[in-house]
Amino acid sequence: MDRITRSKLKTDRFAVEVEHSVEYVSEHRKQVALYGAIGLGVALIIGGVAYYRERQHATRQEGLARAMDVVQAAVTPVAPPAGALYFPTEAAKAEAADKAFKSFYAKYSGSEEAVVAASYLGALASDKGNLADAEKYFRQVADFGDYNYASMGKLSLAQVYLSTGRNADAEKLLRSLYDKPSLFVSKEQAAIALARALAVTKPAEARKLLEPLRTGRPAISQVAITLLSQLPAQ
Repeated sequence: MDRITRSKLKTDRFAVEVEHSVEYVSEHRKQVALYGAIGLGVALIIGGVAYYRERQHATRQEGLARAMDVVQAAVTPVAPPAGALYFPTEAAKAEAADKAFKSFYAKYSGSEEAVVAASYLGALASDKGNLADAEKYFRQVADFGDYNYASMGKLSLAQVYLSTGRNADAEKLLRSLYDKPSLFVSKEQAAIALARALAVTKPAEARKLLEPLRTGRPAISQVAITLLSQLPAQ
């Protein structure tokens, strides 16, 4: 019954309902007290769980931020101002980042923050040429329940497939992203990635994907124009 209907109830009917309620409470005082206590207990439990989850979420975010600080740290042979994180070489930085994200991922596996950590671990493995590990981590992201997060993994996983000669698998993933873009992978990004994958085997389709992007946003149009210039002449 909607709010408007309830407001039109007659006063005498309301009075009857109240009277019945008072009578019920008087006759079943113990049961009402018991159920009320149970209801309060359930509410407290739900509230406690929500509070715990929120605290855990905040803790995970702080841990992830610390790992990301390693990635963003400066690389310099000279120590920066006191307290600033730095590494003498890129190799030392990559090793520290890999260790930080692996520790975080092992501790919080299954969470959204762990999915982000897996994305970084996949990228770090890819940079080192370890495509087997890159595929393992990107697949974990791609298989995550939330489609927005999963789309990031699918895009990266497709690049691994292309690098290892599995063009058909890459094309399948990229077409799924093009047909169903996400918050993290737009239709434009999916179109560009798919066009790159099709450039050699299906240049006509790649051109068809890129042509509408020529007049898009500057960043997108520049990439589209560059890729178009690299396609085989029709």
